[in-house]
Amino acid sequence: MNIRKFLMSSTLLATLAVQPALASQGGNVIEVVTFKLKAGVSATDFAPIDKTVEREHVARQPGFISRESAHGADGDWLVIVHWRSAKDADASMAIFEKAPSAAQFMSKIEASTMSMKRYDR
Repeated sequence: MNIRKFLMSSTLLATLAVQPALASQGGNVIEVVTFKLKAGVSATDFAPIDKTVEREHVARQPGFISRESAHGADGDWLVIVHWRSAKDADASMAIFEKAPSAAQFMSKIEASTMSMKRYDR
């Protein structure tokens, strides 16, 4: 099995494992974000910045349930956020740019590569 398939299956298994807990907390929206880091930015450099955004912004938003992130080859990143509702996810995104930790986060990624999708459960 190649590493990409392994990572995807591991993420899927982790998501399935937390579904009962999410259901009891009212988690109805799964947000999947992918992006690439800018040239010269390593996963080691970016990981603490990613955790700061999680701790100081995302996890403090109404409707937040959980967030996980992982990096792949060549600066690829995956972030999965579980929200109570699409309204909660929208509210978080509406103020993300103003969050103090967001500026450093956004300065390290190639914004043109960012893709976000939401899935209802």
